This record gives sequence, C-alpha cells and structure tokens, in this order.
Amino acid sequence: GTPLPGGVTAAPALPTGRPADALAGWAQRVSGTTDISTVALQAYGYAELVLAQTHRSCQLSWTTLAAIGYVESRHGTTGGVTLLPNGLTSREIRGDALDGQGGRSRILDTDQGQLDGDRTFDRAIGPMQFIPGTWQEIGADADNDGVKNPHDIDDAALAAGEYLCKGGRNMTIPGDWWGAILSYNDVRRYAQEVFTKADEYGRRSGT
Repeated sequence: GTPLPGGVTAAPALPTGRPADALAGWAQRVSGTTDISTVALQAYGYAELVLAQTHRSCQLSWTTLAAIGYVESRHGTTGGVTLLPNGLTSREIRGDALDGQGGRSRILDTDQGQLDGDRTFDRAIGPMQFIPGTWQEIGADADNDGVKNPHDIDDAALAAGEYLCKGGRNMTIPGDWWGAILSYNDVRRYAQEVFTKADEYGRRSGT
C-alpha cells in the first residue's frame, strides 16, 4: 500500500474547485523528488483515494497511473502542450490515426469524430490516451464539474484507474498488474516501460 498524504481520506466533494486540491501539500512534496507536476500528481493521488473506496480489493497505486501518464503523454505535456492548474491540457492531445500503419492498431471511427476530430479512424485522446469507444464506456468525472472530459487529467486518471481495476483485479498481484497494463496497451515493450517508471516513482517518492 502507498502511504498517501498523512492519512488523508477522500475529501467530501466541495462545491468549488477540484477535490484533488486537497492533496496539494502531498503533491508539492512528491513533485520535488519525481519531476511530476503537482497538478498531475493531485490527479493520480486523488484517483488512488477514490478507487480505495470504490474498488477496495484493487489496491491500485498512484505510481502506476503516473507511469502510464508519463509513457502516454509526459503527464499532459507532449508536443509542447501544458497542463493548466484546473487539470485541463492547454490544447487537446490526439494520437496518430489508428489506421493500421507503422505498428498501430486499425480502429475505424467509433465516435463520428466527436471526441477525436477524425471521422475515418479513431485516435487516442487526452493525457491518458483513451480510444474514444473506451472513453465512452469508462469515462469519469473526477472533479465534479458535471463533464466527463478525456482532456482533463483528473477525469482521465480516474477513468484509467477504473479501467485497470476492471474484472476484480488486485494490482498487488504481479499477474493481475501485468494483465491490466497489457489490457491498456497490448505491447510488451509498453508494459515494461510502465513498470520501470512506476518502480522509479515509487523509489523516488519513498512510497
């Protein structure tokens, strides 16, 4: 288990601001040792707290979400994008068309281009790089603004956690952990990169 911020439990939803802001002090401390922005850390940490309530047996650590966020979009900063204080990316992050070229999967459009701007093929979207069909199934509203937004790292991190915890997985069991990561992206090299980064974040944050 991860000692999250001094015994913080999920704060009741406040009418204004991100619930994840309750983790500001913890995120500032961990940011110094991990080079992850406080905004991204708050999203990952808050997702862990929510999932500890809703999927108790999953035991997903923020370090796994952070590792996915790093590999997928450098925590919402790929290609010159920045992460705003409210968790939104400064502009939408969209992956290459999933057209079957260059080792990519081939996934024909599932959302009429509504989420990814492409009416021919799907594109992975947001800081956690969801395929539109997956987002429509599992999208979350972690900041209580009434919108499930894949371009908001709060929503995306919680949805990624929900996805990883599906099917009764226990993320402290190696087989379940690897299975979850490979269900996110079925490439062995990808899973290994996530593992290495999660391990590094755990060591550097002392968790």
